[in-house]
Amino acid sequence: MTSTAHGPAAVTAFAAEVLPACEERLHRAASQGTPLVAEPAADTLAAGGKRLRPLLVFCCAPREFHTSDALIRAAAAAELVHMATLVHDDLLDGATLRRGRPTVASTRGASAAIQVGDFLFARAFSELAGAGMPAAVEVLAGAALDLSLGELAQQRAAFDFDLTEEAYLDRCGRKTASLFAASCRLGAMLGGADAATETALAEFGHAVGLAFQIFDDILDVTGSPSRTGKRRGADLRDGTVTLPVILALRHEPALAGRLASAHTPEAIESCCEHLAGHPGTAEARERALAYVARARCQLDGPLDGADVAALAAIADGVVDRYA
Repeated sequence: MTSTAHGPAAVTAFAAEVLPACEERLHRAASQGTPLVAEPAADTLAAGGKRLRPLLVFCCAPREFHTSDALIRAAAAAELVHMATLVHDDLLDGATLRRGRPTVASTRGASAAIQVGDFLFARAFSELAGAGMPAAVEVLAGAALDLSLGELAQQRAAFDFDLTEEAYLDRCGRKTASLFAASCRLGAMLGGADAATETALAEFGHAVGLAFQIFDDILDVTGSPSRTGKRRGADLRDGTVTLPVILALRHEPALAGRLASAHTPEAIESCCEHLAGHPGTAEARERALAYVARARCQLDGPLDGADVAALAAIADGVVDRYA
């Protein structure tokens, strides 16, 4: 099925059609635990979000599958894994805000954040197991492994201003793009797509995920807390070296010393201002746009009923999020 709507309208119409069933499943999954984990899990769910990963699951399956229990389970499972990583990431990063709301770690402590994240991971795989397709569970498990390896790579490379662009992209591929790709692959698998379509859609998701992460890293130095829902310069605070920094250092190697010594809010804000207008940040944006273009190339040709218009709009929406 190919949507007749275009641009943001395609995604809005598509989301209104498919997400209510997924949202109901998410609420049910988050509530099936003791209050110690279920309440903060419900709070995390209530914070909302774009639900991009569930949307990708639905977009990659033909319309006739959108009401199937298996596909709804897969969409919910992808979002539950994402939610789990957010809870754990906020703890590791010392973040106090997520989407403008206090994080689990800041309100309930480190132990609770670990337990809630673990609970959400467990609920994700419980949901997907109910779809009755072991291969789908294997896909999501592979993405979860990549997520953990990406996080480990990020922790190891903290304050490493010699980090290469290749190492950065590998980390982003694991930490972000892997779940985007898995979401697309799950939709294609459960929608009965052939192997070529499944691969093309997974590659679409991977490219969109890389673009999404690069733009997110740009927003860390250019965005405001009211817009992003988190503190500006969060990556600089915890030593996460991102593409804007890597490319800025190519132009200005001496910047490494300034970034390494930025320990006060004023110094971090000053670094953000410097990076926001830096040629390196502009180059990072061009890299992200190239991944969006690469993603859209995967949408050429027959895709076994996937909603090409909505997928293209999702790719373009990654750019709109930055603009």
